[in-house]
Amino acid sequence: MTRTREIFKVTIIGSVVNVLLLVLKFVAGVLGHSSAMVADAVHSLSDFLTDIVVLVFVTISGKPNDKKHEYGHGKFETLAMTIIGFVLVIVAVGIISKGVVTIDDFFEGQELEAPGMLALWAAVISIVSKEAVYRYSIVKARKLQSQALEANAWHHRSDALSSIGTLVGVGGAIFLGQKWVILDPIASVVVGVFIGKVAFELLRDGIGDLTDKALPESVEQEILNMVSGLDNVGNPHNLKTRRIGNHYAIELHVKMDGDISLREAHDKATEIENLLRSKYGKETHVAVHVEPF
Repeated sequence: MTRTREIFKVTIIGSVVNVLLLVLKFVAGVLGHSSAMVADAVHSLSDFLTDIVVLVFVTISGKPNDKKHEYGHGKFETLAMTIIGFVLVIVAVGIISKGVVTIDDFFEGQELEAPGMLALWAAVISIVSKEAVYRYSIVKARKLQSQALEANAWHHRSDALSSIGTLVGVGGAIFLGQKWVILDPIASVVVGVFIGKVAFELLRDGIGDLTDKALPESVEQEILNMVSGLDNVGNPHNLKTRRIGNHYAIELHVKMDGDISLREAHDKATEIENLLRSKYGKETHVAVHVEPF
C-alpha cells in the first residue's frame, strides 16, 4: 500500500469514530444538560473537519515533483498541520468564552441544571475510543513520517484528554449535589485551555516549517559530524537546513585538496549526498559545494 493510501486509511478510520462521537456527544450534551459535553461535541466536530483537511492536503503532497514545484509538494502537508492549528484556536476560544459566560451567570444567581448520566457515559465512551484512535494514528504517523497525520493524531489525543476533563466536571456535578453544578462549565473551560495549548504547539511547528525554520541544532551538529568523519573532506561549513514536508533539505560547503581531479571531487560530493540520504531518507534534498583548501 502506498504512503498516501495508508494515510487515507488511518484518517478515514478516525473520521468514522469522530462522526459517531459527534452525534453521541451532541445528543448527550443537549439531553443531559451538560455544557461541558456540548463543548466536547464541538471539539469532535473540529476533529472531523480536520480529517477532511488531512485527506485533501495529503493527496496534494503525495504528487511527484513538477515544473512549478521542483522541490515537490511536501509543504502542503505542513500547511495542513497549520490549518489544523488555526481550527483548534477557534474551537478553544469559542469553548472558553462560552464556559466563562456560564460561570458568570452562575455567580450572578442563575440556576444551572445538573447534567444527567447520559453525559457521563458519553464522556467515558469518548475517552476510550479517542485514546485508541490516537495510539493507532500516532504509530502510523511516525512510521509514515507524516506531519499532518501526527498533528491529527494529537488532535485525537486532545479530544480524549478533554473528555477526561468533561468526565470530572460532569461526574462532580452529578454526584456532589446542586452547589457543585458549576464544575460542569468549569470543566468546559479547562477543555478549551487544553485545546488551545495543542493549537499553539501545532501552529509553532507548522509556521516554523513554512517559513523555512532550520532543523534542530542537534540534527545540524549530527550532519557536520557525519561529513567531518569522511576521508579527504574537511571543514564542513555554511550549513543550511529546512524541512520540506516530511523530508529534509540540506545544503553545505566542504573543502577538499585543490589538486585532485574534477571527477574525484564529484565522486566525493556524491559520497556525501549518499551518506546523508542513507541517514535521513532517500528523498532528502542535498546540495554540496566543494571548495579547495
